[in-house]
Amino acid sequence: MEILDVIRNRYSVRTYQERPVEEEKLQRVLEAARLAPSARNMQEARFVVVTEPSLRSALVEAANGQKFVGQAPVVIACCSVNTDYVMRCGQRAHPIDVAIAIDHMTLQAAAEGLGTCWIGSFYPDKVRPLLGIPDTVEVVELLALGYPAGEPPLSKSRLPMKAIAARNHWEQALQDSEKGA
Repeated sequence: MEILDVIRNRYSVRTYQERPVEEEKLQRVLEAARLAPSARNMQEARFVVVTEPSLRSALVEAANGQKFVGQAPVVIACCSVNTDYVMRCGQRAHPIDVAIAIDHMTLQAAAEGLGTCWIGSFYPDKVRPLLGIPDTVEVVELLALGYPAGEPPLSKSRLPMKAIAARNHWEQALQDSEKGA
């Protein structure tokens, strides 16, 4: 499958089959994260792969009551062990680096026939004790992973290219898209 096809077909899955994820597929998803770039090659991303049904059920409450979190056969707590580095541009590196690794995982999962959903609505202080994550480690996101149940959405609404990209200089189309025009 071509990478743009994988990207076009990927969507946020919120209903999963009970079917377990094969270990080989899970390892390829994690390998995609391991290969992701990071600022200064710090490789600060760490992952707790949760497959135990009782822990997945406990994560539902930590994830603001989102039931699909417990339904997914795998939930990955995506963490960072280094949260201090600020890039010259003023951005903290670790949330960006972890996000790149997560995106690599979502695309590999889609290529494997699996579905994913980024979960930002969760309470890190509830996740940490459930998974034994130290207070010095930041839980950046959760990622649900498994075989989708049901059909994908027919289409995704996206802005036209001229509203998001300009050549060489900021153009009026970008300004207009900021205002919602």
